[in-house]
Amino acid sequence: MIIVPKSVTSINRQVYRMHHTASFFFHGPLQDFLSRSKKGSWQSYAFTGLPAVKDAIEAQGVPHPEVNVLLVNGAPVPLLHPLAACDWVEVYPAGSSYNLPESWSLRASRPPTTAFVLDVHLGKLARALRLLGFDTCYENDYSDQAIAQLASEQNRIVLTRDVGLLKQKNITWGYWLRSQHLQEQLTEVISYFNLAPAFRPFARCLACNGLIEQVAKERIADQLPPKTKLYFEEFFQCSSCQQVYWKGSHYAHMQAFISRLARPL
Repeated sequence: MIIVPKSVTSINRQVYRMHHTASFFFHGPLQDFLSRSKKGSWQSYAFTGLPAVKDAIEAQGVPHPEVNVLLVNGAPVPLLHPLAACDWVEVYPAGSSYNLPESWSLRASRPPTTAFVLDVHLGKLARALRLLGFDTCYENDYSDQAIAQLASEQNRIVLTRDVGLLKQKNITWGYWLRSQHLQEQLTEVISYFNLAPAFRPFARCLACNGLIEQVAKERIADQLPPKTKLYFEEFFQCSSCQQVYWKGSHYAHMQAFISRLARPL
């Protein structure tokens, strides 16, 4: 049973009840969201009523934050453009170049910030992004609603392995991680958002995301293991959780890790 809003005219009521089809083609990385049989070809999409193109795209599995350009019958349209019978819809990804006019883009070419919020499955990635100096919100008990609210209120980019999370309407910037492995996830995010020029290693606390500042040894001497107190003179401390850091044996390994990530991809 289809429920028709009272405000709809009698002519439009007939439109609501009719079954229509439109054709969709998803370009490039957007095909990652499709089944193998639907990749690389036009797909027929059946619908009733007057849905927005955004709703039709997401019904086929593609979250709107990864969409950059929409063409309906060859003309650029916004996400909320109404889908009509027999429309031909081309969907282009964000973060890729297809020689399309910049004015066709649904968003700015880059997010307004490089601040992130991550879902509950990405704790290792959160620590890695903090190591590189990026403002990264993460808690292992965040709800989808909390993540979407943080993203909306603080202009944060959502990183997730949950496609459904990215379909929430108040999320503008987001990316679905294709890999489940940390090194590959980092490579994806750095490449997609062109993060390498913005690296600020060791600027943030790995534990809480607070800013790290250099601190005099005498101020934190009572927190140091005996051998650390004996052999090290330079120390840093998180301004939020008070975690103390120093350039121990792990420091060279972390520097090498960061250098590898900073190389051109």
